[in-house]
Amino acid sequence: MGAVPAVGHSAPARLCPMPIPHSQPVTADRVFAQRFSATRRGARLARLLAALQLAEWGIPRGTVDHDAVALVVAELAANAVLHGRVPGRDFALLLRYDDGQGVIRIELSDTHPAQPSRATPAPDEDHGRGLLIVDALATRWGVSSRVGPGKTVWAEYAAAGSAPQGADAPPPLGAWLRSTTQKMLPSGSASTTKSGSGG
Repeated sequence: MGAVPAVGHSAPARLCPMPIPHSQPVTADRVFAQRFSATRRGARLARLLAALQLAEWGIPRGTVDHDAVALVVAELAANAVLHGRVPGRDFALLLRYDDGQGVIRIELSDTHPAQPSRATPAPDEDHGRGLLIVDALATRWGVSSRVGPGKTVWAEYAAAGSAPQGADAPPPLGAWLRSTTQKMLPSGSASTTKSGSGG
C-alpha cells in the first residue's frame, strides 16, 4: 500500500534545509553563582570559593587581580552577614568574568532592605572600612534592586592581567591597601594609627 497524500496537497512537501542563523561573536563570559548561610562561616566560604574560581579562570593566587577581587568579595560578604542578615535567609554571590573586556563583576545579594553606606571610622577602630576598600579597589560599585526583598551590592573590577614579577612588580596588595586607607583617613590621623595593624 502506498502512502496516502495529505488532504489538499497534490504532492508531498519537499524538505528545505533550515537557514543557518548568522553567528554572533562568542562572548567569553564566565559565571559562578552560589548561595551561602548568612554567618561568618558563610562569608569565609564565599571568599574561599571565589578565590578558587578565580584561579580556575586563569587568574592565579598571589596576583594583584586575584587578591583584589578576593578582598572585594570578602568585604561585601562580611557586610552581607553583619548588616544585611535576616534570620533564616541566605545571601548569594555571583561572579561574572568577561574575558574580552577584562572585567570581573561581583554581586552580593541579601534580603535586608537597608542600603549600605560608607562610614569614616576613627583611626583606632579596627572595622568600618569595608566599603572604603571596595571603593578603592573597584572601578565602580553600587546598589541595585533585586527580585524579591532586599538588594544587590555590586562592584566591577578591571583586571590588568598577571602582575609583572621582579623590579616592575607593584607593591604587595597589603602594603598598597594600608597606604591607600591611610590616605582615606581624615588629615592628621595617619600618625595615630597603630603600627603593624593589618589591612
